[in-house]
Amino acid sequence: MKAELSRCPWASKHPLLTLYHDQEWGVPLHDDNKLFELLVLEGAQAGLSWLSVLKKRDSYRQAFQGFDPAKVANFGPKNIARLMDNPGLIRNRRKLESTVANAGAFLKIQKEHGSFNKFIWQFVDGKPLQNAWQSMEQIPAQSDHSQAMSKELKQQGFKFVGPTICYAFMQAAGMINDHLTSCFRYPRLHAKP
Repeated sequence: MKAELSRCPWASKHPLLTLYHDQEWGVPLHDDNKLFELLVLEGAQAGLSWLSVLKKRDSYRQAFQGFDPAKVANFGPKNIARLMDNPGLIRNRRKLESTVANAGAFLKIQKEHGSFNKFIWQFVDGKPLQNAWQSMEQIPAQSDHSQAMSKELKQQGFKFVGPTICYAFMQAAGMINDHLTSCFRYPRLHAKP
């Protein structure tokens, strides 16, 4: 009989969460389009559960043309109206409009910094921060790093990028290893000095 893997407690609440936790969450992400997707989805999650977003992720990918920021930046009022009618999305007008605005800001950062990846990873000096939490209660909702990221993204024209959203983005993108030390993923994602 195979022993059950020890996971972060939230990962065992639904099969989609388990799969996401085991394969994606906390893995250092350096692909610009995937970083854009993650930033959009983290903003869409505001006030909701991550499971709600994961269930709609494929619909988001289709509706936002594979999260191609150049295409999304050109969305106009007719596109927003179509998105508002799409039951596969979280139909919050402000969140949907922010995705279009964020695509334009994203493209500006790419142009100025060479890539969004280069820009965003500067907030952790290019390497994942390593925490050693033993319980979920120890994990903060935000940090000095996420506050600095939020402030800069807002100055660049981004919306739905508060420090709590930025912290969740940093966790998901592998900029911070917030797997519990008891989780089987923790040592696999623990960057050696």
